[in-house]
Amino acid sequence: MRSLSNKAIIYSWFILFASFHCHSQVIEGKVFTKNNSKIEPLAGVSLRWQNGTNGTISDSLGRFKLAKNAQNYQLIVSLISFKTDTLMVHSFDFLNIEMTEVSTSLTGVSVSSNASSIDLLNPIQTELITSKALKKAACCNLSESFETNASVSVSYSDAITGSKQIQMLGLSGNYVQINTENIPNIRGLNTTFGLNFTPGTWISSIDVGKGAGSVVNGYESMTGVINVELVKPEISDILFINSYLNSQGRAELNVQLGDTINKKWSAGLLTHISTQKIKLDGNKDGFLDLPLYTQYNILNRWKYQGEKLASQFGFKAINENRQGGQSNFDPEKDKNTTKAYGFGSNTTRYELFGKIALLFPHKPYRGLGLIINGLSHNNTSYFGFKNYKGDEKSIYTNLIYQDIIGNTNHSYRAGASFIVDNYNEKFTDSTFIRNELVPGLFGEYTFTIPEKLTLVVGGRADFHNLYGTRFTPRIHAKYDITNSMHLRMSVGKGWRMPNALAENFANFVNSRSIVFKEIIRPEEATNYGISLTNDFFLWERKGSLVFDFYKTDFKNQLVVDMENADKLLFYNLNGRRSFSNSFQIEGNFSPKDRFDIKLAYRLFDVKNEIHTANHAYTLLAKQFVNRDRILFNTSYATKWNKWKYDFTWQWNGKRRIPNTQIGHVHASDSPQIFAPAFSNINAQISKVYKNWEFYIGGENLNNFKQKNPIIDANNPYGKNFDASMVWGPVAGRMIYSGFRFKISRD
Repeated sequence: MRSLSNKAIIYSWFILFASFHCHSQVIEGKVFTKNNSKIEPLAGVSLRWQNGTNGTISDSLGRFKLAKNAQNYQLIVSLISFKTDTLMVHSFDFLNIEMTEVSTSLTGVSVSSNASSIDLLNPIQTELITSKALKKAACCNLSESFETNASVSVSYSDAITGSKQIQMLGLSGNYVQINTENIPNIRGLNTTFGLNFTPGTWISSIDVGKGAGSVVNGYESMTGVINVELVKPEISDILFINSYLNSQGRAELNVQLGDTINKKWSAGLLTHISTQKIKLDGNKDGFLDLPLYTQYNILNRWKYQGEKLASQFGFKAINENRQGGQSNFDPEKDKNTTKAYGFGSNTTRYELFGKIALLFPHKPYRGLGLIINGLSHNNTSYFGFKNYKGDEKSIYTNLIYQDIIGNTNHSYRAGASFIVDNYNEKFTDSTFIRNELVPGLFGEYTFTIPEKLTLVVGGRADFHNLYGTRFTPRIHAKYDITNSMHLRMSVGKGWRMPNALAENFANFVNSRSIVFKEIIRPEEATNYGISLTNDFFLWERKGSLVFDFYKTDFKNQLVVDMENADKLLFYNLNGRRSFSNSFQIEGNFSPKDRFDIKLAYRLFDVKNEIHTANHAYTLLAKQFVNRDRILFNTSYATKWNKWKYDFTWQWNGKRRIPNTQIGHVHASDSPQIFAPAFSNINAQISKVYKNWEFYIGGENLNNFKQKNPIIDANNPYGKNFDASMVWGPVAGRMIYSGFRFKISRD
């Protein structure tokens, strides 16, 4: 990919662009049903023209796009358990289609839809994870929402703090832009514990996009974009309660309220409390396997939906205290002493957000929207004698205008953004202060040949007060080889300013000295991707196959060098090699009704150059990244979904880990050390009643644990102490149970 010139890329797409011509336009719409006056989007609805060969399927939010020409006017809409209908469509107005169950007198009738699927309309390869998939596990927070996802993996970062990290395309989640309803969320100081701050029951769906995302959402996406959609107050249950308890002493309670005030106003209140109070030391090394913590979390929002104006606004507040380290550590008596090793962290975070959109009822392709988000984030932590204090104040604004050029085959989005980030961090005896002001302009043009080609060309210019003007070009294309086979290609650049301290909490629980060898500069990378998706029928049952390959090349990167056993080094890549190659194949098949099977294999080749003992450089496999991963998931539900059974097996291949012998400094001829491969088994059983659902399950049922995850645990203030060498589960088997209760709308 490195040898592929920009001219060759542009020329290839120009040939593809010029190979087709267009005779039709696109209609858009949404399919839904009403359940006791509650509006519920319908996924998997088939829509096709009676006198045509083209059709489409609605996505997880009920949305669809479908080509229409002058001869297309009878639209057939169908879904199992619902009445098939034929609509007369003579215009290109936005369609709101309500479907009716075959027999409303039947109790327990349910809509069957895929737990996850590839978005058929998006030129960016995007997997839609629905609430059905999220309920395959207890899904207590965002970090635990990817248990059955092959593209995203989550693991503990160390053996003390309880912080978690995700990996995508073989790289840290720092290179994935994680949004909540298109507002950047896991960034800045929130990267430390932010994955734990979105409760699972708050989530209605998750979009997982691979490769560089749209320039409309910003410049920080390098390997992907994850967008989390929360439950909507206008369609949510009036009351929802979730209670959870596991065998390791963790308990959670979620209480959620939502209702419509009148035809235009609705409001929602989401609350969460979770705690870990039981001290667990299964390997008897004197350290807690999991930190003790208590978290309070609340979100309140109001939503207005008019004919020409839509808006929502609200606030979110979080407070969390956590404590880890040796089981006999008493923070009142032992903090900043050598009596016992302790870790403590207190986080408070407040957010205010608002969205407003101008709508054009007779021109649904046109719109003007403004997003505003302001936050204050404060964290105070200690790691033995190492003390950290971080404060962040940020404001995010994004103004977006969209319209068409002539017809819906030519559309565009353009706008301006402005980001203000104020960071003030102190670690041991050093202070790090950074004030960033980043105004930006962006534009994105989409060319569509319905049912054949979608081409998106975008770019943005951002004017950083510290690092100058930076340009971010991106291209995405989707070519429909057949109605069931789709080829996607993408090339895109991304950049970000790393927060070295907040993003590396896991590396502070050791006796290494922290060394910044130079002033850290922005990270910059280009991502290339290609994917092929194919739907098929076997024994008259539907299945799908997905193949994809993504390559990420770094121009600059923050190197976190752990190859010196006595030091943790931070320095820039400075033009040396760092890359990630990711290949994945995934198959989904439903051999019978309500019985789903997923099997996926993923291969990573991730390397970067690091300093060696003789001040030269050597290319090494990225530490803690497993080369292979296999995921197998199967689920079955009885008729009317009264009983649900889920089983997941993951095999994680070997991964390179740093050498921690006292005095070791990696040299070009040093032997590499690898952690062994291991498996995880998770399972869950659910029983559903009209308003109640009870579930029981387990994680790591095969009870695999990393032996001695803390090096020299008996001497935590000694030179060899290190709790950051974690590559597998620290705690063993965990059994959980809980219930969900809801009061639906009348």
